[in-house]
Amino acid sequence: MLRAEQFVKGSLPTLLISPQDVAKIIKTQGFKATIDGMVEYMYQDYLRWDEFDKCARFGSLVDNGVLELMPIASPEQYSFKYVNCHPHNPNNGLSTVLAFGALMSNDNGKPEVISDFTLTTALRTASMSVLAARYLARPNSKRMAIIGNGCQSEFQALAFHHALGITELAVYDIDRAASEKLARNLANTDIKVEIFDSVAAAVKGADIVTTVTAEYSRAHILTKDMIEPGMHINAVGGDNLGKTELDPAILTMGDVYIEFEPQTRIEGEIQNMPEDFPVKYLFEVFKANKHVRKSDDEVTIFDSVGFALEDFSAIRYIADAAVQLGLVEPIAIVPDLADPKDLFGYIDLVTEEKEQPMLRRA
Repeated sequence: MLRAEQFVKGSLPTLLISPQDVAKIIKTQGFKATIDGMVEYMYQDYLRWDEFDKCARFGSLVDNGVLELMPIASPEQYSFKYVNCHPHNPNNGLSTVLAFGALMSNDNGKPEVISDFTLTTALRTASMSVLAARYLARPNSKRMAIIGNGCQSEFQALAFHHALGITELAVYDIDRAASEKLARNLANTDIKVEIFDSVAAAVKGADIVTTVTAEYSRAHILTKDMIEPGMHINAVGGDNLGKTELDPAILTMGDVYIEFEPQTRIEGEIQNMPEDFPVKYLFEVFKANKHVRKSDDEVTIFDSVGFALEDFSAIRYIADAAVQLGLVEPIAIVPDLADPKDLFGYIDLVTEEKEQPMLRRA
């Protein structure tokens, strides 16, 4: 595969990847190939866990949501993602989550990629969910419940269908129209979708339960009495201080697996537990490359909050796929200087050319 760094190496242009480009990648190569590719990039990066310079994301709480910056660096590249969560955005015609990201070269600091991350965040979250479930869920899982049927629900459903063989979907949302939207979007797939009127009814008999709500409180969307032997819980929606989805009693029913402890202790379901509550790292599971279950009756919990390493993997995969498919739009966002020490002189140069340097196409 032609890679993004080959395309931009030694040149000033930066790859600009729009939401339309991401949609074209999915349509051109198919959802399964897109998820498979992103999962593989993510898996390989998790195997390099110790090589990354890691930190918890930086968040700013505002009256109606949160604004976050998620940086990380490998020995070769640095990336960040800006992302928000504003649960009331749909009332104003916007998605709850909006995001963009960038990838830079460590050699010279040049931005190599600037990309959509609204669609890409949904893809990367679903990819991480199935990567974890490969090792945590029962191998023969066929039925999944999705609680919360907003923008990420179809991505979760299709990822689990294509990657893990889920064929039955039980769904619930406090807004039934959201569940009906999900059912319509999956109507042309092989997934059987059934809409339920309560969380308890939806999760009954499920092999995997995915919670992906926008509830902004310490909610008990899942309670201990709903959890059946052998369930794998993919807790996605609780991802900020004071924003959780599970009755804390559930966390004592089985092993809890996490991405990055300094972040998850603050933002994840385990924020409701004592500071010494035991957890297990997913990177260690991936390195061992062994299924963790000791029996089919064991309950497993993925306390998913989303970590910057996953965004690092996602932007590299999307950039490489865009280059391979010819869906790239290079732009100049750093000035092309005749004299690298004469930035001021660039003003005269551009004025003479009657061009705008930040908008000029490469």
